[in-house]
Amino acid sequence: MTVRSVSSTARTAIAFAIGAGALFAAATAHAQVVGSGIVNLAIPATTNGLYLNVVTGATNLPAGGTGTTVPGWDINPWSATSLAFFSPTSPAGGAYAITSTGFVTNQAPGSLVGAGNSFGSGTTANVAQWNLNSSNNYFGFRFTNEAGGTLHYGWAQLSIGATLTERTLVQYAFELTPNAPITVVPEPGTYALMGLGLAGLLAARRRFGKTN
Repeated sequence: MTVRSVSSTARTAIAFAIGAGALFAAATAHAQVVGSGIVNLAIPATTNGLYLNVVTGATNLPAGGTGTTVPGWDINPWSATSLAFFSPTSPAGGAYAITSTGFVTNQAPGSLVGAGNSFGSGTTANVAQWNLNSSNNYFGFRFTNEAGGTLHYGWAQLSIGATLTERTLVQYAFELTPNAPITVVPEPGTYALMGLGLAGLLAARRRFGKTN
């Protein structure tokens, strides 16, 4: 499995490449995971919460506006009183991997997110599904890439405080190959790769004086 940690600029390029199909010609032999690296995105305890386009990295932060401010958003954890998950109109049936009782599943590390999961829309969280005062919380999702209409699977990590309204999206990843499942939590060594990617990005910024 190839794992990539990329900047928001690179993710934008990936979005267009997905739409053109250029990246998939040699992608059928093995999985290709795109990781965000550590982003620590606050999930406001509001009715808007966090809207995120996982390909471009665009969000509604810091203003915390509606999804209309984030073109092509894919996931939206929210709620002023608990933790809920709102889906975009596509894919039909919902964006989040859910339990048989309709709650978003706290995925076990090493589990797969893919066609074998059930998915739901507008689902709420059950306190029992999550580990409070812990970052050992993961949810699976799927999204339709707006550029090419292909279906992809991903996962995201949550850090939750003493209550479900104290939460941060730590990092996320998605499978670049359409319809291919993804394993929750990167393999050993992936965090090191992510660190190298971030280090390279910072070095490039220092060299060329660029900022995002």
